[in-house]
Amino acid sequence: MNKRAISLFSGGLDSLLATKIVLEQGVEVVGLHFISSFSAGRGKVRSLQAEKAASELGIRLVIRDKGTEYLDVVRKPRHGYGRNMNPCIDCRIFMLRAAKSMMEEENAAFVITGEVLGQRPMSQRRHTIGLIEQESGLEGLIVRPLSARLFPPSLPEKEGLLNRERLLDIAGRSRKVQLELAKEYELKEYGCPAGGCLLTDPIYSVKLRELLLHEPDVAERDFELLRLGRHLRVDGTKLILGRNKDENETLQALQAPPYASISPVGFKGPLGLVKGLPGKATLDIMAQIISFYGRNRATPVIVELYDGSARQHVVDRQDIDPERYGIGGKR
Repeated sequence: MNKRAISLFSGGLDSLLATKIVLEQGVEVVGLHFISSFSAGRGKVRSLQAEKAASELGIRLVIRDKGTEYLDVVRKPRHGYGRNMNPCIDCRIFMLRAAKSMMEEENAAFVITGEVLGQRPMSQRRHTIGLIEQESGLEGLIVRPLSARLFPPSLPEKEGLLNRERLLDIAGRSRKVQLELAKEYELKEYGCPAGGCLLTDPIYSVKLRELLLHEPDVAERDFELLRLGRHLRVDGTKLILGRNKDENETLQALQAPPYASISPVGFKGPLGLVKGLPGKATLDIMAQIISFYGRNRATPVIVELYDGSARQHVVDRQDIDPERYGIGGKR
């Protein structure tokens, strides 16, 4: 077997340690880092962290977008969701299959992961780890340096490429051992252990579920916008309103077809985006909603819709039922 491996490299502590342990056995490692529309902190920030971590280890890092193919995994995960919209098992299989393809490209012998037995409730149980390995097509070719001695020997161990005695037997959710190892190795460039995937966020998941229910054809911009503002649907038309000054400005900056911007005229209120061009009756309701959040008591209510050219819409102010349109709470 070649002394080269592909490491699933998030830039977090576990992947950093797993890679370091294998590097110390004289194996060349290429890091594989994934980004997607569902990466928390925006993919660029997390990729920068991964790049810093890879630089600290002295390995080459390849960054790949999961792409539109991954959306099919999110829509209909064969193995179901976690607590929210996180298809953790199917996501893991997806990434390992991509790593398998990269093994062939790089002439590598095996794949490294930072998995720790029992650390994550959905994807890192013993049975699930075996299932993922089988469905990824990498049976015997995945090395989990942090928990390797709790599993049967992998092919690289059997063939002498790795010394099993120098691999570890960590299990459970505590990170005490990992933090001690990081101190021992003098590693500093690693990210937080949580918060990497928006699909685990309950609020984001509600917005995503609603989007996929109403709109079969979605684009990356739709997912990006789920990070921002209040998401309302008025007579089937999507309305996104900023919750503060920063969100107002960001939403206005993101205006581009098929989204038009909508803003109050003559009173302070939220700015936002409308997907498509709503009819008069729908726009009437949207104006009332903006008036509601702006605590506007004036009549008429005037809003401006901009989709390349500006036009104003005027409607008499009316009190609306917040529950009917899913509004209320903190304005």
